[in-house]
Amino acid sequence: MGSTRARRRPSPHRSRPLRASSRATAPEQQESFDHYQHEKRSATVTESRSFPVPEGRAGERVDVALATLLGFSRSQAAEIIEAGGALVDGRIAAKSDRLAAGAWLEVTWEPRRAPVVEPREVADLRIVHDDDDLVVIDKPVGVAAHPSVGWTGPTVLGALAAGGYTLASSGPAERAGIVHRLDAGTSGLMVVAKSERAYRELKRAFHDREVDKVYHAVVQGHPDPLSGTIDAPIGRHPSSAWKFAVVAGGKPSITHYDTLEAFRAASLLEVHLETGRTHQIRVHMAAQRHPCVGDAMYGADPVLSERLGLSRQWLHAMQLGFEHPGSGEAVSYRSQYPLDLQRALDALRES
Repeated sequence: MGSTRARRRPSPHRSRPLRASSRATAPEQQESFDHYQHEKRSATVTESRSFPVPEGRAGERVDVALATLLGFSRSQAAEIIEAGGALVDGRIAAKSDRLAAGAWLEVTWEPRRAPVVEPREVADLRIVHDDDDLVVIDKPVGVAAHPSVGWTGPTVLGALAAGGYTLASSGPAERAGIVHRLDAGTSGLMVVAKSERAYRELKRAFHDREVDKVYHAVVQGHPDPLSGTIDAPIGRHPSSAWKFAVVAGGKPSITHYDTLEAFRAASLLEVHLETGRTHQIRVHMAAQRHPCVGDAMYGADPVLSERLGLSRQWLHAMQLGFEHPGSGEAVSYRSQYPLDLQRALDALRES
């Protein structure tokens, strides 16, 4: 496993807003509730599997085993277990329970329906560049890249659909044109493919690490060294289905950073991503004990976050550069800090 210790290393376009072309007794109440629950279960289509735990899974956590044996994501496995859908030898299991070889595992779940793109305007989402092949957008905080199970908020694809955009049809319909993503809690630049050529070439460019991805992040404390590289594999967090962590056997992940400004309690960094793992900057900086300010999921100080008025991580996709799939020209786009991040930065400078 790569080291989480940082090592030293050597040190536009106008945007425009997106526009859219007698009272029951307790026993009676309980009976009614039970009847409702029975009817609800009867109307719900479920799937189930029953099998003995293989020898090779002895000692494994229930949630990990479900994900591996039945192909669920860790988050879906956790939801099934928390709903009482996993029985081990007839007993409701907890996700952290350890399995014994030969134990009888019964799993019941509701099949997930594929999410659909629902047109929905997003007032603060801005178009930075638009042509026949692609559209570059400046994504506000609180907007996911695409629909997913459990997400009810706005999405980039929903905003583009509301604006009348036609995107590349390659890949799943709920991720049409998506060649990379930003977390809902991260603001900044994204490129979305409109043509099949752009989808193909941009996917390849991201895969081959040919895209220049520059972020600005405010982290707690002062990284040592002030400029460096973090080369450490990232995978699912061993005990939290929603998080990621530096783990042995994770995917190779490389983050380069430079300190731009140092404050009493925090530092402003410019970050270049060589790879593009989920939560990469957040995980790598947390592993250095310098989590992004405001990032409660990865251990940020809530007192500092509150003082700066932050309800999300101070992380912004500042610059995006790549070879245009149509013209072959090198193009680069930049974004400004959104208001919440600028205010937090100003507060740090004044403290």
